[in-house]
Amino acid sequence: MYQNFFGLHEKPFSIAPDPRYLYMTDQHREALAHLLFGIGDEGGFVLLTGDIGTGKTTICRSLLNQLPDNADIAFIVNPRLSVNELLQSICDELGVDYTDSSSIKVLVDKLNQFLLEGYASGRNTILIIDEAQNLADEVLEQLRLLTNLETSEKKLLQLILLGQPELNDKLAQDNLRQLAQRVTARFHLQPLSAEETTAYIKHRLHIAGFRGELFSRAALKHIHSESRGVPRLVNVICDRSMLGAYTKDSIEIEYPIVLEACKEVLGREGSRAAAQRSAGLSINFSESSIVWIARLGVLLLLIGMAFVMVTTDFLDTILNVFQQGRGKTMAAISYLSTMLVG
Repeated sequence: MYQNFFGLHEKPFSIAPDPRYLYMTDQHREALAHLLFGIGDEGGFVLLTGDIGTGKTTICRSLLNQLPDNADIAFIVNPRLSVNELLQSICDELGVDYTDSSSIKVLVDKLNQFLLEGYASGRNTILIIDEAQNLADEVLEQLRLLTNLETSEKKLLQLILLGQPELNDKLAQDNLRQLAQRVTARFHLQPLSAEETTAYIKHRLHIAGFRGELFSRAALKHIHSESRGVPRLVNVICDRSMLGAYTKDSIEIEYPIVLEACKEVLGREGSRAAAQRSAGLSINFSESSIVWIARLGVLLLLIGMAFVMVTTDFLDTILNVFQQGRGKTMAAISYLSTMLVG
């Protein structure tokens, strides 16, 4: 809708994992290097983890573009499968024929035959599973058994598991420790920093054909704050902001447009946080924090009152002593005067 208005040849902030739009930060380069090392390490498991929307799938698709022509790829995007369904899905991806009534043993034998034939013809087979934190324990165990398919020289199947941080917790279970020991490379993606978020936005705009500065500095700062540096959220906020600028016939995107976009895409919680920041409130107190602040205030008040009381009693005591001493001093002076006169 807004492409022509901004002089773009396509939408720059689609949430589809298009490797052309992958912005390579230092950590993304390192993650890709880990994947390349892992699949070149003659078998085993490679793990790439990160929170939702941090770019795991995009990095993996970038990896696929760099693989040689002799690689056969099976990409499983729906891991909520039984062992039999997983094996069938792998066969489907690799073009291995089977019947619906095939048992697990038959499916494994067919896969083993395919892998041996591929190895003999100089081909490598790579299995990639997205959202791997959703794999059942028995399915993960079957994957481990698949890595037992080997010749005397190398493993016949290389596996890449993409998942959220829960995947690491799952692999730490005692019943999966054998699988965890076969992990040859792993990397965890962190959200983007404020500087990386700005560079990421400009990179995507450039790929889509935009030249110049579109978002103001305040707008970019607010995008990072609301998205917490998660690329998928950055895309959603920027896309809505560009739509908002288009409807207002504005060729520059300032803070108020981004603020409104965040309210629309993030809902009530996001808009409330934005409203606090726009009002200059830099601290967001929770209800429990307010209770503790109130208790601290009462405690300080009591301490102050006690201090005043103690200080008053102390001053009274000093004054009494001084007055008593003054009376004795005056009596002594009067006595001496009498003696001298007499």
